[in-house]
Amino acid sequence: MKQRGRHRRRKRGRALRAFLTGTALALTAAATMISASQATVADSPGALKPITSSAGTGPLRLREQLVPRAALDRLAGAMGRPVGVSAVLKGADRALLDAADCTAAARESLPVAPRAAHAYCWDPSDTADPNWRPASVTTSGDADDDGVWGENRVILSGWTHSARTGPAAERGLARVAFVDADDPARLAYSWVLLVVPTADGRDYRGLASTVSGMVWYQDKLLVTAGTGKSEALYVYDLDRIQRTTVDGPSIGRVAGGWSADGYRYVMPAVGTYRFPAGRCGTDGPPCPGGLSLDRGSAPDSLVLSEWTPPDSDRHARLWRYAFSGDPARGGLLAADSAGRVDAVEAFETRAAGIRGVLAYHSPGTTRTSWYVGRPADSPDGRGTLWRQDTSGAKAARCGSDATHHCWTEGAGSLSYWQETGEVWSLSHRMLFSAPLSSIDSSLG
Repeated sequence: MKQRGRHRRRKRGRALRAFLTGTALALTAAATMISASQATVADSPGALKPITSSAGTGPLRLREQLVPRAALDRLAGAMGRPVGVSAVLKGADRALLDAADCTAAARESLPVAPRAAHAYCWDPSDTADPNWRPASVTTSGDADDDGVWGENRVILSGWTHSARTGPAAERGLARVAFVDADDPARLAYSWVLLVVPTADGRDYRGLASTVSGMVWYQDKLLVTAGTGKSEALYVYDLDRIQRTTVDGPSIGRVAGGWSADGYRYVMPAVGTYRFPAGRCGTDGPPCPGGLSLDRGSAPDSLVLSEWTPPDSDRHARLWRYAFSGDPARGGLLAADSAGRVDAVEAFETRAAGIRGVLAYHSPGTTRTSWYVGRPADSPDGRGTLWRQDTSGAKAARCGSDATHHCWTEGAGSLSYWQETGEVWSLSHRMLFSAPLSSIDSSLG
């Protein structure tokens, strides 16, 4: 992706900023209703507690394992030349609907405070199966500091098929919506199925992992592995997207070519990061839940939150890894000669059930705020978005009882688009954004 033109970026940047700083989305009155079950104020997770001992940071260590280039090249040689992001976007055959055209139930899942600036719902054909759920989001604002990849502004949303029954080919699959965001009034998207190549590069299988967090950095896409696995993260290369040739229910090599359960594109993993100490979810390594990128750190860093059950009494961990500054390792984490990756900062929080995490450095200061999104206490309730640091925690208040349950019904991951100042997130079937400045203002 070397064809980026500064004049095109500035022009597109001005157009998008003008759009994103416009009048905030007018939501229906129903979206402001707070249920009686939410009347109690949520307990504050309090201040973050730094983790500095080797005993505390040791379980966060990862080991990098990259797929041999020969295996990836063998797969590409058999399937045909890989395509890039622009090719996927040109084939976008689905449209996101503006919030005004979405159902009232979908709009009611959006935040009460702050209000969404822009919101969209997915094509109804993609939400008909309730087992397919969106949970993660990242953008070309993560991929490149000018917010553009090639000539496009792009949003990626990761979905997971949660069913453990039904057609075997679909159980636990993970797919990514590639959204063309060049025209904010017309967002179109296409699907890419995440797969894992065999060791010899002669075939592939579905990822079969919960993609609760996702970050696009340079030409790599890092996604979370499912809970209870030794793998913490899978790594994908945006320049290694492959076309399928057979429209069938199987995944992998089939008679006549390559199939991916009906999807036109697959993206094979190029590496993993594993916890050498064992499977996550034990007393040792954490199960990564949310992911985001922090461009305010030096170097840029990958921010993670630990998944713990919403009713857990165990303190969750928030931590970060530095990205490599080696041009030959674009998009990969900073690893030593043995492939070990150590956390460069870590904290404990009393927040549980964290679905989204974001770290932001206030310009001109040394202060870092950590934002954590928590789910609702009940199926029909709202979640909470807390801003934490080492001195305390704050959340918005809303409703006649000044509850902290003001965020989305189905809290998703958080992604900050530095160029525009917008935070993108998900709520059940909605994709939305809100300026970080409005999030901070709502905290009071």
